[in-house]
Amino acid sequence: MLRIVHTPEDSVEVDPSGKRPGRGAYLCRQQSCWETALKRRSLEHALKTTFDDATKAALTAYAETLPQNTGGSAESSRF
Repeated sequence: MLRIVHTPEDSVEVDPSGKRPGRGAYLCRQQSCWETALKRRSLEHALKTTFDDATKAALTAYAETLPQNTGGSAESSRF
């Protein structure tokens, strides 16, 4: 699971250490989880913020670096 944090400075960032201050949410390490969370805006809801275009683009670009689903048992994330 990867933590995404809404920082006190009002930015949204991936938090690989899991220790950054701010409101956090977790997503699995698969592109499909990120695509679904961004499309349904569930990540915005979990972080209690609205993403601007730059934030959406940055999170989408990060998601593209993650592995595709490989079948088998996929992790799921609920908010």
